[in-house]
Amino acid sequence: MVNYISKLLATFFYIGLLPVAPGSFATIAGVAISYCLMGNPAAYLWVAFAVTVIGFAVSGRAETVVGKKDPTCIVIDEVAGVMIAFYMLPATPAVFWTAFFLFRAFDMFKIYPANKLEGLKGSAGIMLDDIVAGIYTNIVMQIAIRFV
Repeated sequence: MVNYISKLLATFFYIGLLPVAPGSFATIAGVAISYCLMGNPAAYLWVAFAVTVIGFAVSGRAETVVGKKDPTCIVIDEVAGVMIAFYMLPATPAVFWTAFFLFRAFDMFKIYPANKLEGLKGSAGIMLDDIVAGIYTNIVMQIAIRFV
């Protein structure tokens, strides 16, 4: 039962089992959650925190169940990371699309220290690189919104 729940949550309700682009679809799910919570910063923080904590709690176990290091089916890290990326951003289409693609780029290219963190074992290696991608995205977007 614990393995079932871990896999359910780590795949973010089976989005991670999609045959094509599960990380991108999980990111879209995170964007949708972010959009729904945009008007309530306190609720946004609580949900983002909860997703992150749950991600740390289940992703390492799910990795063990799947039997591969950071398998593509584990996507709760994308949801947590993109929620960090979108925190306190304006809810406009231009901002959303830019932040979405920027987050995916940071997630794929693993700019330091994300590249080092990804090598950690278990949940830390799965979650931390996406958290860094989310932080980088949020910083870049906050700067761009203020100066562009």
